[in-house]
Amino acid sequence: MTDFFKGIPEIKYEGPDSSNEFAFKHYNPDEMLMGKRMADHLRFSIAYWHSFAWEGGDPFGGRTFDRPWFGSSMDAAKLKADVAFEMFRILGAPFYAFHDLDVRPEGDSFAENQSRLDEIADVFAGKMEETGTKLLWGTANLFTHRRFMSGAATNPDPEVFAWSAATIKGCMDVTHKLGGQNYVLWGGREGYETLLNTDLAQERKQAGRMLQMVVDYKHKIGFDGAILVEPKPQEPSKHQYDYDVATVYGFLKEFGLEGEVQMNIEQGHAILAGHSFEHELAMAASLGILGSIDMNKNDYQSGWDTDQFPTNVPEVALAYYEVLKAGGFNTGGTNFDAKLRRQSLDPEDLILGHVGAMDVCARGLKAAAAMLEDGKLEEARAARYAGWNDAPWLDMDLEAIEAKVRADGVNPEPRSGRQERLENLVNSYL
Repeated sequence: MTDFFKGIPEIKYEGPDSSNEFAFKHYNPDEMLMGKRMADHLRFSIAYWHSFAWEGGDPFGGRTFDRPWFGSSMDAAKLKADVAFEMFRILGAPFYAFHDLDVRPEGDSFAENQSRLDEIADVFAGKMEETGTKLLWGTANLFTHRRFMSGAATNPDPEVFAWSAATIKGCMDVTHKLGGQNYVLWGGREGYETLLNTDLAQERKQAGRMLQMVVDYKHKIGFDGAILVEPKPQEPSKHQYDYDVATVYGFLKEFGLEGEVQMNIEQGHAILAGHSFEHELAMAASLGILGSIDMNKNDYQSGWDTDQFPTNVPEVALAYYEVLKAGGFNTGGTNFDAKLRRQSLDPEDLILGHVGAMDVCARGLKAAAAMLEDGKLEEARAARYAGWNDAPWLDMDLEAIEAKVRADGVNPEPRSGRQERLENLVNSYL
């Protein structure tokens, strides 16, 4: 126990009529939807980096938060762990996720970094046994330190590649030790700023080999979780190789990894790629690689990755519709890759940001489940493509098709896509 959240009660479900801001209005963990508890559908996870490691800076200003665990000592890292697990308890969050740099201070060598991570992992193991909180996924921060300014796996310096591979190995070991259900790779700087000094073929070769090594090591140590890649199109690099789901799938096919790796898809990254969140989820589901999600939202005026807590129920409902339609999460879940605004200084803000987000997700999930169970959207979709049920065209060549079009007098007339009707239908569930 710490004093940081002193006076803040455990958050319980009180229903939509409650006026208590420290209560869930819509997230009822035990409510049954489609034969499963709401908690088991959503599988909420708290992001260690935004909640406990981020200092409130932005591109134009430095630290605004004053947290008692900020510092470069192991004692500070252990205090941070105390606060983190206290917050998981208050929120009733079943999972958390972390980068290595979030949980241990940077050392003077690789060996010191790994020793510190191992020490914190032992602290986590005890707290996880005590609280029942589980690890959704672990990952390595291969983008913050200046050594990664030209990438990690794609770096032109082979020693940076080697350091990165060793760091990933150590993080995978800790994730496996803690019973993590996934391991995530996010290439925050796997891209380029100018083609004038970039060998695209060489960098893709390096990135592909790194991911192959990760998959090989997963099998060697018997890690049962999923390996997830998280797409992101830009920011900070001008171009990043993991631009979106379709791009990553092409990369996986190129290196023979399409059966080994799934996607962790973030709402904010989908928007930066010029897509909607539900598009990226539907694309991943159609390719059989939908693994997990990072839930947040961007500010649509700013044009960059603001990582705000989700507040838009219609957007969230469409996202969970795709998740439910794909069969729901297996090892994945809903990780809040979201942070406070830099003016939100109080401990209560950190709790209430998550409370509101969990309620928004619950409302979206309930709407998505109602849409799917009602079946009207899928009926409309099936009706639109019904002509293909007995159409011969895919089994013919061009010459045969032309002959049949001529013989049968094929002369199609356009049919309405009925978009507005379907949009109205979706709104009726919200």
